[in-house]
Amino acid sequence: MKNRVRIQKINKSRSFIAAVIITAGLILLFFFMLLSVTQGAAAIPLSTVIRTFTAFEKGNSSHLLVMDMRLPRVIGAAFVGCALAVAGALMQGMTRNPLADTGIMGLNSGAGLAVAVCFAYFKGASYYQIVLASFSGAALGAAMVYIISSLVPGNNHPMKLVLAGATVSTLLSALSQGIALGSNVTLNVTFWTMGSMSGTGWNQIKLAVPVISAALLGSVLISRGVSVLSMGEEVALSLGVKTKLIKFLGTLFVVLLAGTSVAVAGSVTFIGMMVPHFSRFLVGPDYRLIIPVSAVLGALLLVAADLFSKTFIPPSELPVGAVIALLGVPVFLYFAGKQKGDL
Repeated sequence: MKNRVRIQKINKSRSFIAAVIITAGLILLFFFMLLSVTQGAAAIPLSTVIRTFTAFEKGNSSHLLVMDMRLPRVIGAAFVGCALAVAGALMQGMTRNPLADTGIMGLNSGAGLAVAVCFAYFKGASYYQIVLASFSGAALGAAMVYIISSLVPGNNHPMKLVLAGATVSTLLSALSQGIALGSNVTLNVTFWTMGSMSGTGWNQIKLAVPVISAALLGSVLISRGVSVLSMGEEVALSLGVKTKLIKFLGTLFVVLLAGTSVAVAGSVTFIGMMVPHFSRFLVGPDYRLIIPVSAVLGALLLVAADLFSKTFIPPSELPVGAVIALLGVPVFLYFAGKQKGDL
């Protein structure tokens, strides 16, 4: 009885902490999004940004810059960061692999290969068709990683999936570059490979926001099942969780989140690995809390990184994927170093 009361108190405390983090994170996210709209190669006063929304003038270049370029870019960054963080959380929960990430596990490179094929051989493809191809490529990359990992003898060590992911990512990235060179679309493919929010427009936002929103909602709905699954498949089965259904839905949501993210921003790695770990540290192991907290923190991280990428050496921009990697590589090395045992 005492243990049950203690657990209830801990759960209430963690729920309160999660609510505080989400509220504070949304306030910070709004601040950084507003700041990002004002900053870039040409700084725009906040008063001009406000007038853009209250008294838009079609002939005003600053108003057009805000509405047609800065606003869709910052909205895209928020949704892509959110999507990558939640995709990483789902992957870590379902595979019990602390190193899981859409980039590390082959989804980004698979989606990138599909996009490269579209650029090279289907030059008249619409953005909707490119996104559909990106979904297919992400699914292909994930399938290849799991197949190769299952063929390697040994236990279910997390590094098996990581090494398989690295192998698949290298192969698919090489194929993408080969296609790019052979078809003279190197510049377009390089944009996707490095990761950038600079090309985001309203066409991308109109498609990406509904898909990501639906996948996020689905992720929240299966979060309890993911929490139980993260304790082990045998435990989940003993508690009556439909593990095959949870894995199928979780994989579907991961593919939708990763595929859409690559179609909008290119390959951005490490958000899906870092943010869920930080969220788990703050609110505990319950994915009903980890997923919404990761969504907010992931959005905040990518919006802040995109702001840094376009203001560090103006008027030039750093690839936002490189900015995130500066944070992600040390975190990856830390967690990889903690994994012990033979493959």
